[in-house]
Amino acid sequence: MEAQDLNKPTENDGLNSDNQAENTPASNTPENEVPTPADETTAEENQTVESSSEEIAETTATEEKKTELEPVDHIMLTKEDLVKRLKYVLKDFPVENIKEEVEAIKSAFYKKHAAEVEDLKRKFIESGEKEEDFTAPLDTNEVDLKGYLKEFKERRAEFNKRLEEEKAGNLQAKLDVIEGIKELINGQESLNETFQHFRELQEKWRNIGVIPQNRVHDLWETYNHTIESFYSYIKINKELRDLDLKKNMEAKVDLCEKAEKLLLEPTIVKAFKTLQKYHEQWREIGPVPREQKEELWARFKEATSNINKRHQEYFEGLKDQLQKNLEAKTELCEKAESLSALELHSPKEWEAKSKELIELQTIWKTIGFAPKKDNNKIYERFRSACDTFFNNKRQFFKSYKSEQAHNLQLKTDLCIQAESMKDSTDWKRTTDEYIKIQKKWKEIGPVPRKQSDAIWKRFRTACDAFFEHKNKFFSKKDESQDENLKLKVALIEEVKNFEPSEDAEENFQKLQAYQHRWNEIGHVPIKEKDRVNQEFRSHINHYFDNLNLNEFEKNVEKFRNKIESYKTEHANDKLTQERNKIINKLKQIENDITVWENNIGFFAKSKKSDALVRDFQHKIETGRRNIKLLNKKLDMLEEM
Repeated sequence: MEAQDLNKPTENDGLNSDNQAENTPASNTPENEVPTPADETTAEENQTVESSSEEIAETTATEEKKTELEPVDHIMLTKEDLVKRLKYVLKDFPVENIKEEVEAIKSAFYKKHAAEVEDLKRKFIESGEKEEDFTAPLDTNEVDLKGYLKEFKERRAEFNKRLEEEKAGNLQAKLDVIEGIKELINGQESLNETFQHFRELQEKWRNIGVIPQNRVHDLWETYNHTIESFYSYIKINKELRDLDLKKNMEAKVDLCEKAEKLLLEPTIVKAFKTLQKYHEQWREIGPVPREQKEELWARFKEATSNINKRHQEYFEGLKDQLQKNLEAKTELCEKAESLSALELHSPKEWEAKSKELIELQTIWKTIGFAPKKDNNKIYERFRSACDTFFNNKRQFFKSYKSEQAHNLQLKTDLCIQAESMKDSTDWKRTTDEYIKIQKKWKEIGPVPRKQSDAIWKRFRTACDAFFEHKNKFFSKKDESQDENLKLKVALIEEVKNFEPSEDAEENFQKLQAYQHRWNEIGHVPIKEKDRVNQEFRSHINHYFDNLNLNEFEKNVEKFRNKIESYKTEHANDKLTQERNKIINKLKQIENDITVWENNIGFFAKSKKSDALVRDFQHKIETGRRNIKLLNKKLDMLEEM
């Protein structure tokens, strides 16, 4: 059979009720009838003819249609084009020849229709609607298709009804022919008239169409028996019989020549079908002279064998191609199944793999049909893999959409937080907070595409507002810091050129005034801060060391000079660190004094320990002076 016949869709489309009616005429064609004894066909000839007819019967209705209707690839047609083609074949071709074409059109149409509805449903769900609320829109192409299918079924039923009536009429006509021959046997006509009537009845028999299949065998037996009776009864004279045999021989020679010419026919199936008709004609032709009988049959048989061989080789080659197509489609199935088994975690991955699967589907359409017994199975396997892939994709995007909605809420919360801080002037703390929420933003997954740009713009606007405000502030601050640096450098020069007087109190007041002026100047660029502070304290401390002050006062002033330099952005942190350090030192000294006092009480009982006792007493006095100094420093820190 041809490749297209093997690959016709077999889905139940409601047209199968016509199968019995369609098969009936095929089964009643003359090739199924047995040769008449009047042909004197040998047993070998009978066998060969029947074998040829059996092979011819395998040529399907689709092959007959192929000579009348130009084949197309229905998968490549649009739904509108499929409806137009159905209308065309209904209008221009006999209803008995288009059944498989109608089935193919319907199958291709509903595959495309189902795919379109599924795609609309997917988009409906992805837009946020519930699956149970989806309703497929009215398809005018489907409405037209159903109308033409209904017309086909009605015309098909009418044809089958007429065919059955025609078969019954043909049966009666052939019975009438048999009765006519019987009447010739019993008639009184001249030999020439009787034989002429006999030939007319034979011709009439040949021209009568098909009859019900269940009456074929018995009718042929009756017909053959009647023919034998006729020949036996009339005992035709030799001259007339020889003339009839010669005429039959010429007819069979002509058939041999026609059969031999079929070897040059380029269309193998057409040649094979034409040979079938020649066999029908061979059987209808009467006997030939005995001396030419074997020779003629051998010639006709040889032509038949050669054509049968070409026909067999053609279908063997076709089977090889179908098998190769099956192997190619099996490979595509394996690739599609591999894709459907993947676990994908991002829309980008799904998009890439979807393109791969669509490419496989495109390749599938370019491959011909597989063997008939495998064609539907391999198609269902490929379709199942594709359906699994796209079902998994739909499930992913369904959950992905829910996750996107949650991400949108998280990012909205960050926008609110960013907007609440955009006017803050606590630059360090607020900058740290913005860095934190920007990091969180990056960690949150994607949001619905419709809101993606808007939510990002909202967040970025809030962040930009704060940092622009900050940049403007520090831009002005940098200018003032450059000016402060100049003032502090000038003050350092002034301190370096300070010449103390003999009045210690006056010198002390001037040094304190320098400190107050230094602290009032304000911040300098960060890269210069440590250098100028160190240089200023170094000069001030040098002068304090030379003042006529006791150690306590010197330490207090040096500490004051130190903590005055803490008036920066991080002053609170540094003052807290200094305070904690002093408190820890106080606790340590207090603990040491307690230990030293206990030791004095222990060593006082010994006359040889006076030196140790004096040493502990000195440590205790020093410790108490240090406690007084540390407490003074704490008071100064509290004032700061």
